[in-house]
Order: sequence, then structure tokens, then C-alpha cells
Amino acid sequence: MIALTFPDGARREFPQGITGLDVAKGISPSLAKRTVAMVLDGAIADLGDPIEADAKIEFLNRDDPRALELIRHDAAHVLAEAVQSLWPGTQVTIGPVIENGFYYDFFRNEPFSLEDFPAIEKKMREIIARDKPFTKEVWSRDETKRVFRDKGEKFKVELVDAIPGNEPIKIYNQGEWFDLCRGPHMTSTGKIGSAFKLMKVAGAYWRGDSNNPMLTRIYGTAFAKQEDLDAYVHQLEEAEKRDHRRLGREMNLFHFQEEGPGVVFWHPKGWSVFQSIVAYMRRRLAADYAEVNAPQMLDKSLWETSGHWDWYRENMFAAQSAGDEAEDKRWFAIKPMNCPGHVLIFKHGLRSYRELPLRFAEFGIVHRYEPSGAMHGLMRVRGFTQDDAHIFCTEEQLAEECLKINDLILSTYADFGFESDLVVKLSTRPEKRVGSDASWDHAEAVMTRVLEQIAARSGNRIKTSINPGEGAFYGPKFEYVLRDAIGRDWQCGTTQVDFNLPERFGAFYIDADGQKKMPVMVHRAICGSMERFLGILIEHHAGHFPLWLAPVQAVVATITADGDDYAHEVIAAARKRGLRVEADLRNEKINYKVREHSLAKVPAMLVVGKKEAAERTVSIRRLGSQAQTVLPLEQALAALVEEAVPPDLAGARKAA
Repeated sequence: MIALTFPDGARREFPQGITGLDVAKGISPSLAKRTVAMVLDGAIADLGDPIEADAKIEFLNRDDPRALELIRHDAAHVLAEAVQSLWPGTQVTIGPVIENGFYYDFFRNEPFSLEDFPAIEKKMREIIARDKPFTKEVWSRDETKRVFRDKGEKFKVELVDAIPGNEPIKIYNQGEWFDLCRGPHMTSTGKIGSAFKLMKVAGAYWRGDSNNPMLTRIYGTAFAKQEDLDAYVHQLEEAEKRDHRRLGREMNLFHFQEEGPGVVFWHPKGWSVFQSIVAYMRRRLAADYAEVNAPQMLDKSLWETSGHWDWYRENMFAAQSAGDEAEDKRWFAIKPMNCPGHVLIFKHGLRSYRELPLRFAEFGIVHRYEPSGAMHGLMRVRGFTQDDAHIFCTEEQLAEECLKINDLILSTYADFGFESDLVVKLSTRPEKRVGSDASWDHAEAVMTRVLEQIAARSGNRIKTSINPGEGAFYGPKFEYVLRDAIGRDWQCGTTQVDFNLPERFGAFYIDADGQKKMPVMVHRAICGSMERFLGILIEHHAGHFPLWLAPVQAVVATITADGDDYAHEVIAAARKRGLRVEADLRNEKINYKVREHSLAKVPAMLVVGKKEAAERTVSIRRLGSQAQTVLPLEQALAALVEEAVPPDLAGARKAA
């Protein structure tokens, strides 16, 4: 007999080898009918699996969030069956679940296209409607290879050879069609439901090797409910409209080109936004941080000391100096991180406990190698600027420093328009790590208390969670995740405790007792990558920046040439008040000008003509509105100047 413990704490005995389905039937036929899988000791398993030992058991229905991966996994199998039904001779390869969906790779002489999707989706619906059960069999390795070889499925034969010898070979049937798979699956194809959609096609080399055959990858997604699918599709449509790469072109902010792969060519307007963000951050840091700047390129020996040369070398850009003398033939690396340089600045001179906490900040440009296929506009580049900071403090000061950093991060996000659905995650010690257990115990205890305070001080508005084992090898960390206007999550800020670098570099301060003591080092970033943060801002605001960030805050446009002289007066007055304005005096219709500057996301247009010149007024059109407001020039400019005050300065004015 075995003992099964249920979610309510009840414990019952059953014959060894009983299946989850039989357990569910014994409780209630309706429970068995709505259950799609079971969870044994935290791991999802097929409902038909025999249970051989004592376990905690839970039954999943398809509306459980944990069942979503099963829905998508089953949909991938149904996709493969549909394709082979429609195009016999097509070979199937692999079909995993991925974030937000699934894909399946196929080998066929003629690649699939989007035009094939309606037929495939129709066939998938037919297969789902048949509601055939998923059943599992375990085959011998030789039998599996023979069956797939006879079917002409050479890729599946290769996959069998890749399965470790101690693992069973599992075959899942859905009616007459079957596939090699680790599982688990739901009870039948009908449980997938109708909330699925094929999304796109792409080419993919077998096993990611360009020497292997090119496959066609069909991507799809599936949800438990149609409204969830509709919301996801709507989010994708909104994301396409907000794509920072397209808006960057339309707004003339930046570009990329092959001569500088993965680095940004900033145009004047984009650099204006970038520098507005940097200026904001500098003002926020001025009271507590000392800004420093460490060299861009440093000798290999420094990176060996820090450990980067051993474990991060493949992501670093390095070069050998070109001197003729042997001693000049040195290896240097362009810095991928700012932290070693900050430790050296801390070490330069004797430090006292009275100086702590000592906070160094740097808007440091770093370079990291990213594969060409991984780069994505501003979101993933090879050269970027970090709003980096490192705090050197005592263990007693750690909690207060983490709270100060938290308050700075949260208030910064609020100023940029991210106030709701924020999540702070504490990642704890990984299996492989440096530092003593006592140091980890102390740091994790401090950060756990801080996490509790973060939630309490926000009135539980800030969500918190713990990621066991996901900390850096050198210390635990907080990760700050913000949510944009269309519901996407972005991990940006971090607070990381470091036991590694101070020890490696022999950093110390003189304590009150006159003894040397190693400081606690805290890495802190708010935006993270400034380039990526700007990309997030572009998409969050759909290019419609708040006035303080907009590269061009207003355009003064004329209706006819009669307004040119007055337009120049308006521009001079606006610039004198610190507004970023441009002129549009072209001989074009005003509606054409409005459309053009709306596409460029200019927040305000000040339209002037002969009448406005005579009355010394302006007609204001705001981005996204058809309405026009006529105001006296001074009143209009005063309103724009007030709106253009950065939020940190506006807050300081209110406080004063």
C-alpha cells in the first residue's frame, strides 16, 4: 500500500501502482472528468501514470495556470499531426513549448508559408474535435529507431540516439498518430480547446547548425480561454504599433548599420532624450552619490583578478596592443562591467569606517558580445550605458542601504510613468557560490526583512516574491520588474550584494578598533541599460513622450507666409524660456504639417497666421487630439514651460 496526501491535508492509503485517474474516479466521477493531469510531489505527471510510492497529490483542471504549458504542448503535437495529414511525407523533428506559445520544426522540400495556416488550423480543429486520448507507451531503443526509420523519419532516429541510455523511450499516441516525447500530456486532444492560433513561420537549421538541413519552424500559441488569446493577440498588435525600432525611424531618433553591429548611432533628437534621462538621474543621485569614471580598457590581469577572464571571456571584447617591444605586447579588454574599476577607486587611499557608506555612481559605457541573432534594436545591443553604482558599506549598514536604493528605484519608475504592477523579487543563494555560509545567512536575512518592509511600506501595492537558488554566485539580489502600458513585464533594476570582488581585490577599510575589515559591496542599477530603458519608454508611451522628455516639445507652424515674422518671434520667446521648439514655415497646407508632425510624435503644435499675429495669440494643437485652443502667447508658453518641468524638479517645487 502507498499513502497519498491531498491538498486539504487528508491522507489515504491506496494499492501500489494505482493510477491518478483511478484515484480521481474513486473520489468523484466529475473530478475525473474535469482533471487533465496530476501533480505528484510538485511535479506534473500524466493522469494515467501508476503511483508507486507515498506522495503528495493534486489534480489539475485545464483552467489551472500550471496546465497552460500542457495545453501548448498538446497543441504542438496536434499541429504536427495536422501537417503530416495535409502533406504526407513531411518529416517532423521537435516541438517544444516556449514563452507565450510553442513551435514545431518540419522538414519538407517546399517550405511552409502563412498561406498554409488556414488549412492547418482547420485540420487542427478537426483533430481536437475527435477528442482522442493521449496514451503513453515505453518502447525499446531499437524498436523506436526501426519504426521511425521505416516511416522515413530520419530526424526522429537521430533524436533517439541523443536520448541518454538510462532514460526510457516514451511514445505518445493520439489516435493513430504518435510522436516521440518526454511528456507529460493531458488526457485527450479535446482538452486543448479552441483558443489557439498559428502565428508565424521561420527558417531554422536542424540542431542550430548551418551545416545541417534547413527546416521550417511554425510558431503558434494557445490559451485556456478565448478571451486570453484575444488579449494576447491584441497585445501583439499594440506591440507592433509601439515597436521602438519603427518609432525610432519615424521620430528620427537613432539607427543601426552593419559597420557598427550592435551599437547605436544616435541622432540629435534621440540623443536629446537620452541626455534628458541622464540629467534626471544625475539630479536624483547628486545628494548621496559621488560620480566617478573608470577607464574603458584595462589590462587582462585586472579581469583575471576579478574572475571575468575565466568565466566571462566569451562575452568580452579583447585586443593585443600593437607596440614593437615585447613588453608592450599586452592583452587588454574593453570593460563589460564597471564594478572592478570602482573597487580600484575605493582601494586608492586608506579608507576609514567613518567614510562609509561610500557610494560611487557612473554612467559607464560597457561592451558585451551578443550573437548577431540575439540583438534586437535598443533592447539588446553590444555597447550600452549603465546607470551603475556601487555602495561600500558595513554589514550593519546593509539593510538601510537596500531600503534607500529601493525607494530611489521605485520613485524613479513612478516619475517615468511606471507606478502599478511593480514586482520585487529576491533571488537567494545558488548551489555554486562564493562567500561563507555565515555571510550568505546574514545577507539573505537582511534582504528578506527589507523585502517585507518594501511590501508593508507600499501598502502591499508592490508585489514581492522569492526566487530560490537564482541569486548571483557572489551574493543575493533584488530584481525589479515593471509593467508597461500594454501589460508586458520588463526586468530593469537590480540590487546585488557582493562577497566576491572586495575579497578578490583585497579591499578593506580601517574599523573603529583600528583593524582592517572587508566592506560589503552592493551593486545597484535603476535603468540598467540606458539604451534598453529608452527602448522600453518609447514603447510604453508609444513615442508620445511626456513634455519634459520629448526631443522637440513644440513646432511653430505657419498657415501662410503672412505669419512667418510672428512665428520667428514665437520661437525666440519659447527658446528663451527653455523650450525645445522647431519652425515649420514651409509652403504646405496646415493639415499636411499637422499629419507630418503627429507622425514624428511632437507633443504640441503652435499654429500661427495673420490673425494670430495681429492678436498676439497662438492656436495650440496637442498630439492625439483634434481640438484647437487659442491662447495669448504668454499664457500658452507659460503653460508649456510648467508642463515641461521634469518630475523630480516639479516635486521639489511642491515640497518647497
